[in-house]
Amino acid sequence: MFTLSNLITSTSALIYKPNHQVKLAKMDATITTTADHHVATQSATTDHLSPPQPLSKNAQKKLLKQQRFEAKKAEKKAAMKEEKKRQGERKRKEWEEKLSNLSEEERLKTIETRKGMRRERMEQRNEERESKTLRLSEAKKSGQKVVLDLQFSELMAPNEIHSLVKQIMYCYSVNGRSVVPCHLWLTGYAGEIESQLQKMPGFDKWIIDKDTGPYINTFESQKENLVYLTADSENMLSELDLNKIYIIGGLVDRNRWKGITMKKAVDQGIQTAKLPIGNYLKMSGSQVLTVNQVIEILLKFLETKDWKESFFHVIPQRKRCETEEQVAQEEEGDEESEQGLKRQCIET
Repeated sequence: MFTLSNLITSTSALIYKPNHQVKLAKMDATITTTADHHVATQSATTDHLSPPQPLSKNAQKKLLKQQRFEAKKAEKKAAMKEEKKRQGERKRKEWEEKLSNLSEEERLKTIETRKGMRRERMEQRNEERESKTLRLSEAKKSGQKVVLDLQFSELMAPNEIHSLVKQIMYCYSVNGRSVVPCHLWLTGYAGEIESQLQKMPGFDKWIIDKDTGPYINTFESQKENLVYLTADSENMLSELDLNKIYIIGGLVDRNRWKGITMKKAVDQGIQTAKLPIGNYLKMSGSQVLTVNQVIEILLKFLETKDWKESFFHVIPQRKRCETEEQVAQEEEGDEESEQGLKRQCIET
């Protein structure tokens, strides 16, 4: 029976519920909304695409886990930002204390030395920026054309679009660092993807080509040179042809839309190909790679002309079936932080 006493008890429980429980309740509500969005999106797909299966209980659990991971990640990021602020304040106080203990002559000399070191760092950054700008500008004139097809936004949930935008950022960053960068294109981006890209600092200054329309219109006069890279193709890619325009599907879908890029290429009557991964290593699971991994592999091949080296340089060890000897010989690369990548994207 619902009494006044019960109402007071329930209200008190809500008022004094710990913050992390309130966040969890809100997060679960968001997850329910996201799951509903998946179902709504799937039912609204176009007629020429066969709709995917509804989210299973296992898929919903994975989605819940992903949402909780994102929430924890946001909290961790906020904590890191606060810690960085505290460290900056501490260093400032240490610097002021150091200067206060010096004579006037020593103080001026110390300040001048610090200014000199800062100028050197700025000059080095400017040189790196100019070198990057030159390489990317040359790539736009005569580099290998690689297109990111971003026409799949309606098939993705908001967190998947966010993940894709982050992958695009990685693509631009690694292309800028590459010895032999490619001529990168973004096509078919609109809606939420366009909104998130525009919010990215420095995006308007990226040295790439962009077209909000579909690539099939952008390269209408070069249709015979279009090659869609998809793991479902029967054609094995052996070399990269400068006359060809290689297309990578920009889709983060947790394997809900299997074969969609192959179907799109077949419907449009363009060529398809797949990376020769199976010729050089065995994958522990699916051969589907992220957008930025495919870009990195292509860039490494442009530099080395060696598929094996390109695959082993990019594909994570956890996705490979290797012998202990191969693992021992492999050198582990350092991963750049997200903040570092953002800085490189801004410093065009």
